[in-house]
Amino acid sequence: MKRIVFLTMACFWAVAQVFSQSTSNEKPFTVPEITQWTGGTGSTTLSGRVVVKSKSLQAVAKQFAADYEVMFGKKLTLVGGKAKSGDIVLTQKKLDTMPAEGYRMAIGDIVEVESPAEIGTFWATRTLLQMFESSKTPLSTWRGVGGEAISIPKGTITDIPQYKMRGFMLDVGRKFVPMSYLRNLVKVMAYYKMNTLQLHLNDNGFPQYFENDWSKTSAAFRLESDTYPGLAAKDGHYTKAEFIELQKLAEQLHVEIVPEIDAPAHVLAFTQYRPELGSKEYGMDHFNLSNPDIYTFMDGLFAEYLTGKNPVFRGPRVNIGTDEYSNRDKDVVEQFRAYTDYYLALMEKYGKQPMVWGSLTHAKGKTPIRSKNVLMACWSTDYAEPDSMMKLGYQILSIPDRYNYIVPAAGYYYDYLNCKWLYESWTPATLFGKPVAEQHPQLEGGMFAVWNDHYGNGISTKDIHHRLYPAMHTFSTKCWTGQLTSVPYEVFDEKRLLLSEAPAVNELARLPENPVTIDVVAAGQPLNLKIQAENSPLSTWRGGGGEASVIEAGYDYAVSFDIDCAAEPKGTILTSSENATFYLADPETGRLAFCRDGYLNKFNYKLPETGRVNIRIEGTNAETRLFVNNRRHEVLRKREAYSIGEKLNTMPDAPYHTTVYVPTRRMFYVATLVFPLEKAGNFKSRITNLQVRKL
Repeated sequence: MKRIVFLTMACFWAVAQVFSQSTSNEKPFTVPEITQWTGGTGSTTLSGRVVVKSKSLQAVAKQFAADYEVMFGKKLTLVGGKAKSGDIVLTQKKLDTMPAEGYRMAIGDIVEVESPAEIGTFWATRTLLQMFESSKTPLSTWRGVGGEAISIPKGTITDIPQYKMRGFMLDVGRKFVPMSYLRNLVKVMAYYKMNTLQLHLNDNGFPQYFENDWSKTSAAFRLESDTYPGLAAKDGHYTKAEFIELQKLAEQLHVEIVPEIDAPAHVLAFTQYRPELGSKEYGMDHFNLSNPDIYTFMDGLFAEYLTGKNPVFRGPRVNIGTDEYSNRDKDVVEQFRAYTDYYLALMEKYGKQPMVWGSLTHAKGKTPIRSKNVLMACWSTDYAEPDSMMKLGYQILSIPDRYNYIVPAAGYYYDYLNCKWLYESWTPATLFGKPVAEQHPQLEGGMFAVWNDHYGNGISTKDIHHRLYPAMHTFSTKCWTGQLTSVPYEVFDEKRLLLSEAPAVNELARLPENPVTIDVVAAGQPLNLKIQAENSPLSTWRGGGGEASVIEAGYDYAVSFDIDCAAEPKGTILTSSENATFYLADPETGRLAFCRDGYLNKFNYKLPETGRVNIRIEGTNAETRLFVNNRRHEVLRKREAYSIGEKLNTMPDAPYHTTVYVPTRRMFYVATLVFPLEKAGNFKSRITNLQVRKL
């Protein structure tokens, strides 16, 4: 009898345990994934109050409240004193060995957030905002208008980044990227706890696309200079004032801007400005390191940005480049090593931690180069073998080119990163050659990059964003959560798209599920494509409160309209936005066309001067399609623009003096469009039934 009772009690206990476990709350989905979660039971309904216990957290609390309002259309009240049920409490305090970026969050009747530093509390607020977004509560109830308040699952979070540096590098040297986008990019990075944005400020194209003439090869330096008037690129550059403001915004959002001036290679913008600085032996994209004026020139440039009461380079780090200089001659290798050490020392003099592209395996020599407090980006074992660099004493940043490089539409490296492989197999410890231990003290973190190698290839800033956004989510998770990642990739890839890009940011121009229509388009007026997002994910809209404007249509869209035609002069605009213009009659030929990022793309179709026509434009990340009266008329897709490689041989006796090339140097041209829908142009025709929908 006793045995039977014992078994019965044991079974009851086991069932109770199973039941208890089954009712524990699952880990909330966030990007990056929370490193440690203990699920409670039930949920906490928020009161709308934030209790700020530490004066040092006032700025974080205000940012949290501002982001909450723009995302959800409802205000948070910041208070002091004793917390009540449903309050969020922010406290700064020492927590054992927890690093500054870590935090703890206990979600009970009160949501208590503790961190040893302001930055950790800021990251905790990003987690909370994403938890709010991930809720299945309909948007209408989030607005606080006749509905329930936001609720989040009870549980305990201990969230600690596995790597200090979680970064992205953008090549703005070869392609000008507007400051408005860079500001949004900083917001996106901050929302996903990516804390480092490196801006590659100078570079040049490949001379084989410019008649093998260095003087004709495109090159750019993207920052205003008073020391060298006229040095900044005329096709687009940043003023010193707006570059400073970008860094101030980034500091507010706990993202570090690392400016990079790449030398002594990739310097064609400098040698076109001062031809006497260029190397005739190694190419004009190389400094002639035998010329002492090189040092005078670069000293002046760095002094302009690193001195004064309000220096242009505000952050703790500066990247001096040192990428891909020739090692053909032993003497020039020693000159390169001397140049590298000189500018490492100069950055230290200015109180900055210097960063370099790893090149010392490529440039082995005798001239000493300092390594203490130097951060080296290891991107290729041919240039810098990680294990050797660590033995020399360098801090390492993991950015292996074969995994982490995007070169849009180039046909080499990645056009879009293999995010599935990266998510399942990569962490910053995944370099080349000998593996590096996870959390090795010399392994600072990881980074991925977008290199805009090909001038003139039609790639837009929107195309760049479309490529980097999924990679941003992946690297956020693999640098913060690292080897602790537990969510299957398929789940991650589906759920990440339910989150906003960032508060008030919708660079992807995501569309609602249901079509949006304007009966009659008024010429010269805003389109005012307003939608009520009652049943759609908040992530699709710029602006909060359940209503937002559709000012652009992102990829996988169809925009159609009926047009009662009238004779339109060249340059007649149908619609425009900050980023693009769609023409009823383009400025050159009078055909249907669109312009963005300085590229004018024309369809082989001209509207009649009378009669009614139905036009439909479909756009994806690969092509732009024109339909006329529901029949496909033309598709603008990626096409080969150049197919000239290195010269192999000539045959002077051939009938046409044929030149033979190695067919490896190709360039592709892309004609994509994120459709502009902000304002109508001044046209004579009558536009009706304009409809915007997802494909």
